[in-house]
Amino acid sequence: MGMNSASVFDVAIIGGGPGGYVAAIRAAQEGLSVALIDRGPLGGTCLSWGCIPTKALHHTAEVWRTVHGAATYGVHAGEPTLDFTAVMAHKDDVVRNLVRGIDGLMQGNKVTVLRGIGCLLTAAPPHRVSVRDNDGGSREITASNVIIATGSVPGMVPIPGLDLPGVVTSDGILALTAQPKRLAVIGGGIIGMEFATIFAALGTTVSVVERLPNILTGVEPEMIRRALPMYRKMGLAITVDASVEEVTWGDDDDLAVHYRTADGKKSIEADAVLVAVGRTPYTEGAWAADVPLEKDRRAVRVDAGLRTNLPGVYAIGDVALMPQLAHTASMQGEIVVENITGHDAQYDASVVPNCVFTLPEIAGVGLTEEQARERFGDAVHTSAFPFAALGRAQILGETAGVVKLVCGEANKLLGAHIIGPRASDLIAELALGLQLGATADDVARTIHAHPTLPEAIHEAALGIVNGRPVHALR
Repeated sequence: MGMNSASVFDVAIIGGGPGGYVAAIRAAQEGLSVALIDRGPLGGTCLSWGCIPTKALHHTAEVWRTVHGAATYGVHAGEPTLDFTAVMAHKDDVVRNLVRGIDGLMQGNKVTVLRGIGCLLTAAPPHRVSVRDNDGGSREITASNVIIATGSVPGMVPIPGLDLPGVVTSDGILALTAQPKRLAVIGGGIIGMEFATIFAALGTTVSVVERLPNILTGVEPEMIRRALPMYRKMGLAITVDASVEEVTWGDDDDLAVHYRTADGKKSIEADAVLVAVGRTPYTEGAWAADVPLEKDRRAVRVDAGLRTNLPGVYAIGDVALMPQLAHTASMQGEIVVENITGHDAQYDASVVPNCVFTLPEIAGVGLTEEQARERFGDAVHTSAFPFAALGRAQILGETAGVVKLVCGEANKLLGAHIIGPRASDLIAELALGLQLGATADDVARTIHAHPTLPEAIHEAALGIVNGRPVHALR
């Protein structure tokens, strides 16, 4: 694919995920000749094994819950059944269509796509990059600039039994052909909890085992406190401060997850076990052994402009150990292109929305209340407004959750956190507010349409400005 048959490029990008392919489009839009190297479908983990397929399943879970509760709204649809094969086929269709869309963008922007594994061969420009194709052949190209965007892979831990059939990573669980009756999840981070709530909503019995004192590390603690009873209401069994020791065959061809808590040894029996213990930067083969590219533990070391220690070589996304989010990788791809074209752009990590697609959704941006108090002390004040007081939330039958604002001196927005309906959509307004340096007064003076869910943001802002919102008693 691509229009350039030459082997000399302005930019070569190793990795076609949301960092790499966005960088390719932006570079092409700037008139640069671009080679994008990837061995698999474009879109990377995000599109084929991450964000998109999991959110397709998340939507299925929402539809399933809606159908089950349809009688509340006067809709009687008979006894619903779940066709797991069709669920997974829908997910695959969405992925296929989006991959096709990216392929079309590459062609339309005259990006040369080279299928295979890219390897940086030189420490100084003009850089030579080898491309080993999937059939074992190889070719070499030259580029003035190289962007390493090789992403990450599911992390593993040295626990005996993780190689047993039925033990899967986030990649493997998306390839299941039958819905497990019982699922054990090792790891209560974002990936583990997303799959846990999706499968629980679809009727699987789910148990989560987390070695830390809390699930969802990094999420505003108040959101987790509010989420826990909602998760338990779904039937989720969550055990924290638990160390998994091994996975074995149990009775009746079941798997058994053996773990230790302060109360002693325990075990969970399951048909499938998901190992969700984070993701590891993937650098294998991305540069030759004699290329002195500096690493920071497993990641590529970069500065605020995403530059490595080598001239003309950049790294973006998961491989640079940034927040492992598709949207940070995409923004970093754009920043690198700005720097290649002579600007001095820097990645600002202070305004990165983080969305957790559990049921209910959780989203946050900026500082947590705890972080804000550590930095600004008594100048910090907060306001939370419940969705239950909103007409739109009651219409939707989704009244659990709140919008919480964290503000500092002169009511300046420092952070915002949401748990509840469409939290992942609602956080965008607050991310823009933080980016623009807005205050709660700015939000309060902005007319929000009625009846809508963003009214909860307006009301939370009134709680900061006036000491109390309009539609709730304090």
